Amino acid sequence: MNSIIDKPHLIFLPTIPIILLIGFLSGDSILDFNIADTYYVIASNDLSIFLAMLFAIMGLGYWIIKRVNGTLSVRLNWFHIGLTFGGTIIALILSQFYRENIMEFEFNNGLTMIISLVILITILGQIIFPINIIYGILNKKKPLNSIDNN
Repeated sequence: MNSIIDKPHLIFLPTIPIILLIGFLSGDSILDFNIADTYYVIASNDLSIFLAMLFAIMGLGYWIIKRVNGTLSVRLNWFHIGLTFGGTIIALILSQFYRENIMEFEFNNGLTMIISLVILITILGQIIFPINIIYGILNKKKPLNSIDNN
């Protein structure tokens, strides 16, 4: 587990094929949600491509920082990985509890609110990524041969 926290690209980059596979195997399914009397409809294929590109950017960002000997914050890595994957998994699990019966409207309404909050927290948690990248750039490791032994 420490290697994932020390090298976050090891979790983001391998997840890309899984996201694409799930998106393309879902067929013609769509994700639709309602915000203030407006319905937003997103095809699963488009969502999976967007998430794969987002994960590629994050994975490459973390990988580049490691290659230039930057030092990432372990806490920020924990928060970012936890919010990204934890929020996504929680939202997917909660979405399975929707009830089809029209009499259960209040239950679905409350569930939609909870899922929306989880997704909002997950999206806001992505602010941690650029903060951690900037932190990694500013806190570069010094090469061993540059130490003066005078």
